[in-house]
Amino acid sequence: MRLLVVEDEVQLADALTEILKRNMYTVDTSYDGIEGLDNAMTGVYDGIILDIMLPGMNGIDILRNLRAEKISTPVLLLTARSEIEDKINGLDCGADDYLTKPFVTGELLARVRALTRRRGEIVNENKLAYNGLELNKNTCSIIWKGNDVKLSLKEYHIMELLISNPHQILPKERIIEKIWGYESDVEYNNIEVYISFLRKKLSVISAPVQIKTARGIGYSLE
Repeated sequence: MRLLVVEDEVQLADALTEILKRNMYTVDTSYDGIEGLDNAMTGVYDGIILDIMLPGMNGIDILRNLRAEKISTPVLLLTARSEIEDKINGLDCGADDYLTKPFVTGELLARVRALTRRRGEIVNENKLAYNGLELNKNTCSIIWKGNDVKLSLKEYHIMELLISNPHQILPKERIIEKIWGYESDVEYNNIEVYISFLRKKLSVISAPVQIKTARGIGYSLE
């Protein structure tokens, strides 16, 4: 799951990024409003954590631009402002949630989980499941009827993307954008290697789930 953090306080932005990465999110960071808007406009993110007071362009204007362009990426406003008027303004401009600084890490993570709930079946906050196959965030593993196998970080993120979009063909371009970033020079054969690894691991635990290839397009979980 890919998140964008837009925060001009470098120390806080880097701390947020580290916390989120430790919780298995892929994270990009922008330190000003112009770059933040440019990144957010790509539409590749599953959620955005957005400060209001930013150099270049404030968070409210970023929100207005995103919603005007019909980009519906969920947004959590993270700001030092606590006045009710600011909260109302932010929510009215298209934010999905609002959290004031200082904040407790546990609450931030809970709000991010709520913000980014996906279409996969949620077993609990640390697991996704499809047709009995479980993906466990805590152990970075896939499980079928008590049999489990560890995944690398890239394998985990690709499987998370597949489980969250069952029966949908995910184009290779989208997989690269979600897992490596839209400016990445990763080639398609990199994806093919990881898909091959995942197929072998699904076979090891005898899971009745397949990663199917749509020739020339991408992959789907069936």
